[in-house]
Amino acid sequence: MMQFEWWYWIIAGFCLIGLELAVPSFTIIWFGLGALVVGLLKVLWSGFPLAGQLFLWTVSSIGFTVMWFKYLKPKVSRTHAGQSKEGIVGETGIIIRGTEDSYGRGTVRFRIAVLGADEWGCYADDVLQVGDSVRVVDIEGQVLKVTKI
Repeated sequence: MMQFEWWYWIIAGFCLIGLELAVPSFTIIWFGLGALVVGLLKVLWSGFPLAGQLFLWTVSSIGFTVMWFKYLKPKVSRTHAGQSKEGIVGETGIIIRGTEDSYGRGTVRFRIAVLGADEWGCYADDVLQVGDSVRVVDIEGQVLKVTKI
């Protein structure tokens, strides 16, 4: 029966982690970390059976993958591209065309283009005057709801 040495697992782990650089799937790395776990355990327990090594590699690789997608990935900041509401709510701008009353539609300009445009149609519960600073609170289609700052 073939005996796996501890350094086989370490080399396999680093090769899998390195392969992640060539094939950016962000899943191969977890199998590499699983191999490193087995290699480290093999250093501590030289009589670790091959079936146990393969089982530990499988379980730890799946565990790392699940941990990433369930717990760590959601906490990584994401771009809001393609998500109009999350990408624009909270942004501030200046009114460049005011409204006659609270039902009218004005135009707000942002310093930096937001979702591909630096000027947007807007409305507010209050009358908007040219030069008012506003914050976006909602988006309805192509029109922003804003409040004065």
